[in-house]
Amino acid sequence: MRVQVVSLFLAGLLCRPAVAVDWPQFRGPDGQGHSSARGLPLRWSEKENVRWKTAIPGLGWSSPVIGDGQVWLTTATGEGHSLRAVCVDAASGRLLRDVEVFRVKDPPPINPKNSYASPTSVLEDGRLYVHFGTLGTACLETASGKILWTNQELRLDHKEGTGSSPILCGDLLIVNCDGLDVQYVAALEKKTGRLAWKVKRTGARSENPDFRKAYSTPLVIRVGGKEQVVSVGADRTSGYDPATGKEIWWVDYNGFSNTPRPVFGHGLVFLCTGYFHPEVWAVRSDGKGDVTKTHVVWRDARQAPANPSPLLVDDILYTVSDTGIVTARTAKTGRQLWSERLGGPVTSSPLDADGHLYSFDEEGKASVLRPGPKFELLARNSLDGRVLASPAVAGRALFLRTDGHLYRIEERGK
Repeated sequence: MRVQVVSLFLAGLLCRPAVAVDWPQFRGPDGQGHSSARGLPLRWSEKENVRWKTAIPGLGWSSPVIGDGQVWLTTATGEGHSLRAVCVDAASGRLLRDVEVFRVKDPPPINPKNSYASPTSVLEDGRLYVHFGTLGTACLETASGKILWTNQELRLDHKEGTGSSPILCGDLLIVNCDGLDVQYVAALEKKTGRLAWKVKRTGARSENPDFRKAYSTPLVIRVGGKEQVVSVGADRTSGYDPATGKEIWWVDYNGFSNTPRPVFGHGLVFLCTGYFHPEVWAVRSDGKGDVTKTHVVWRDARQAPANPSPLLVDDILYTVSDTGIVTARTAKTGRQLWSERLGGPVTSSPLDADGHLYSFDEEGKASVLRPGPKFELLARNSLDGRVLASPAVAGRALFLRTDGHLYRIEERGK
C-alpha cells in the first residue's frame, strides 16, 4: 500500500465503519478512489475475464457498494415511480433482493443523462443507507432487506435530478442538498433517521437559481487532530464541523452544478469549481473563515473536469476531463506533467488500484494506465452498454455497472 493511501486512510479513521467492508461508499474505503487490492485484471471484454454478468432492473447510475459477500445498488423502475435497493450475491451474481424503498406518485423531471437513482449508497455494520435526494433517504438491514427507517424531510428542487451521495461520520449520515430553491448541508442520526442538524449554505451568490445548484459528495478529512466535512457547492467550498455543522473555513469561486468529489492530501483540498468554466484548485485546509486570498496554493483551468472526480496518487494529481483527456499535475505546485486523450465522453471517476489507474468512458470503454510522471497506456478494454457509474473493487475483482448490467471482472484462475 502506498504511503499516500496509508495517510489518507488514517486521516479519516474515526469516520470509517467499525467492521471492515470491501467497498462501503462512493469511491471506496477512503472516498477518494483508492484500493489496496492486488491481482486485479488488466484486460477484459464480453468474452474475456467476465466471471458473471447480471441484469439489473430499471435504471440507476449509483456505484456498487460491497460487503459480507453482497453487492448493493439502487435503481428506479416505472420511470421513477418505484425507487429500489437491489442486492446481488458477490460470488455468483445471483439477484438476492429487490426492495422497493419509496413509491413516488409524481416523479419530478430530470436531465436525460441522469437517473432517479444516481447517489451511491453507504454500507456499514449490517446496514445500508440509501439516498434518492428530495425523494427520500432510508436505512435497510442487509441481512433481510428490511427497511429500518425512512426520512423525506430533505426537500429541494434538483432540476436535473439528484447526484450527491451521502457519507457517514461517527453517528451521523451527512448529505449535500443544493437545489434551485434551497442550498444546505444536513446530518441525520444514522440509527433513527432523525434530523441532527441542518446548515444553510452561505456561498451561492447568483441571482439566477439555475446557478445555485450542485451535485457533489462531501468528504471527511482530518486537520490538526480534528475532523472536518469538506463540502463543495455553487460558488463556495466550505469546511464544516461534523458534530454541529458550524462552518470553519470557506473559499469562493465562480461555478455551479459542481459534481466532482474533492480529494485530500499533503494538507491540501483539491476541488473542482463547476460550470461553465471548470478549474482545479488546491486549497490549504488549515484556515479559518474566508481563505480565498490566503490559502489557495494553485489553480488550473486546463482540461479541468466538470463531472469525474480527481484522483491523488502519491505526489501526482490526476484528472480526467468530460471529453476524455487525462492530465497529470504535481500535487503541491499544479505543474502539468502530461496530458493525453483517452476517449470520451467521461462521467465515471477514475480508480487507483493494483499499481494501475482505471478510467471508464460513457461508451463502456476502459483505459488502464501506469501512474507516474510519464504517460503510459497499458490496455484498452470494452464492454457492452453505457457506463456513468464509478467502479468498485472487492478481492481480486472489479465490479462495473452499465446501464443494464452489473459485471464481476476477474482474471480466470484467480
